[in-house]
Amino acid sequence: MISWSDFEKIDIRVGTIQSAEPLESARKPAYKLSIDFGEALGIKRSSAQITAHYTPGELIGRQVVAVVNFPPKQIGRFFSECLVLGVYDANNDVVLLRPDKALPPGLKIG
Repeated sequence: MISWSDFEKIDIRVGTIQSAEPLESARKPAYKLSIDFGEALGIKRSSAQITAHYTPGELIGRQVVAVVNFPPKQIGRFFSECLVLGVYDANNDVVLLRPDKALPPGLKIG
């Protein structure tokens, strides 16, 4: 169990994917994403193992939900600056979480 104050430390925001391409240096198939989180946070990069359900082209413009206050994580020569959230399906592949209405990038989930 975590406390409410623990949950409040997690900064979860809505972002819009600006670019997506294969991340060649990843051990498992993944994409490197550039995600717009609005004026306050700008563009952040993320590595996401979402290749089973998505192609790079269909990710452009898609809104996602991500944790934006983790320290950067190095994956090969790539630094992932946020964690895109998703749900594991029956095959253990990730399905992205996203808002059901279009929202301005950077809005905080709470």
